[in-house]
Amino acid sequence: MAKFVFVTGGVVSGLGKGITASSLALLLKARGYKVFMQKFDPYINIDPGTMSPLQHGEVYVTADGTETDLDLGHYERFIDEELNYSSNITTGKIYKNVIEKERRGDYLGATVQIVPHITNEIKSKVYEAASSSNADIVITEIGGTIGDIESQSYIEALRQIRNELGKSNTLFVHATLVPYIYGSNELKTKPTQHSVIELRGMGIQPDIIVCRSEEELNRNLKEKISLFCSVPVENVIDSVDVKNIFQVPLNYLNQKMDEIVLKQFELKINKSNIKYWEDLVHKVDSLKDEIEIALVGKYVELHDAYLSVSESLKHAGYSNNVKININWVDSEKLEKEKDLKEIFKNSKGIIVPGGFGSRGIEGKISAINYARVNKIPFLGICLGMQLSVIEFARNVCGLPNASSTEFNELCEDPVIDLMLEQKEIINKGGTLRLGNYECKIEKNTLAYNDYQQDIIKERHRHRYEFNNKYREILEKNGMIFSGINEKANLVEIIELKDHPHFIACQFHPEFKSRPTKPHPLFNSFIKESIKNAKKK
Repeated sequence: MAKFVFVTGGVVSGLGKGITASSLALLLKARGYKVFMQKFDPYINIDPGTMSPLQHGEVYVTADGTETDLDLGHYERFIDEELNYSSNITTGKIYKNVIEKERRGDYLGATVQIVPHITNEIKSKVYEAASSSNADIVITEIGGTIGDIESQSYIEALRQIRNELGKSNTLFVHATLVPYIYGSNELKTKPTQHSVIELRGMGIQPDIIVCRSEEELNRNLKEKISLFCSVPVENVIDSVDVKNIFQVPLNYLNQKMDEIVLKQFELKINKSNIKYWEDLVHKVDSLKDEIEIALVGKYVELHDAYLSVSESLKHAGYSNNVKININWVDSEKLEKEKDLKEIFKNSKGIIVPGGFGSRGIEGKISAINYARVNKIPFLGICLGMQLSVIEFARNVCGLPNASSTEFNELCEDPVIDLMLEQKEIINKGGTLRLGNYECKIEKNTLAYNDYQQDIIKERHRHRYEFNNKYREILEKNGMIFSGINEKANLVEIIELKDHPHFIACQFHPEFKSRPTKPHPLFNSFIKESIKNAKKK
């Protein structure tokens, strides 16, 4: 039977519950246990797929095609395990399932209520995560903050799980803030006490309290929290602010957080195989050389909109012993810029990631043109690939009216068009081409040099595709179609001849990059950007 860890947060949002959950999962995996992770989000959207990136940040996509909260990206990057449909549960999904059951008559005429019907549905999703993953330990993060109206039904469901399974099978980690008050120059535990009082009022006694603070708590403060919150003093864990986020698991390891969990679960405390992570921390802390990469997007005012892309750039930087500084370029503002040389003067590579809609498109096309003409290493992702095709068709192939039907349904040369199976779709949510698809790589290409294999699987999230009617004219002018989905005859990767490094893909490689295993496309892009920096 699986064991269950539930991570809640109090006082304020943004304390790093996701990093705490991921760090604990990493430590337990390093002890030899199979770990699976899950996030409960209290919003009523079915999933974040239709939410603005400026509101919610990026939409992370799992291998099975589930559109999820960006926290799942943290989970996968830390524990290097593929998550699935049971990893991201929203209030919208819970209520949708319950209402559908009520409409079918599954409740046999009963009055449908929060307790037991909604809470039973929540509990079923916790148990489903265990059965779908066959994990030893499932770690579930509860979104929001204790006291929020939206998350009360989740807390009640978890209280029931503790009651059903007992303390040896369930463990509650509560993350709180211990603020430093300037003037009196001391850390204050009262917010933590009140947060735990709130949690206990809902029937849950935390087993571990993680205290986010600017500096370490002394013994007296830990004893105070232990006394007022009814947890052993060794179960009061410091979560001190760090410059290097990868240090967090090691800080928890030093405080034996994983051992506390395994003791409560009555599981064997195996030797920890954590050296690879210690090596990563040392490498990141030791980086001296730096290069700038320009990221051209329409949502750059919220960096979380491109979280996986920025993390993937950093991963490739670690592999190549350089720190990556991102030049965040607003594509909409770029449309009004005449001197692109000034914008990109310090950037040694240019990346154009995904997005939707027509806003800022011409700015992205200008950036792609600048990278192509000036021989600057370039990586295009999803929309970035589509716009690379449009730029090439317009400026090299003599098709000045080339565009995508996403921006202009009546465009003269639709080099990018809606996929055939998408044309009858009305609903926006969950209807894109999502998740893993196979791609065959052509030999003697940049893509093959990067991947070193014939068949790859990558994660997708898009509705429009390259229009094969234009393949011949683009190939004739020097575009290489180096990756093809043979089953559907869809172009997945394009490259350019006579350019040091110009490659773009229809899929999202950023979702498969890991701190200790950078994605091949990002790795080669950064390698070439470093070469470019050395030339200049």
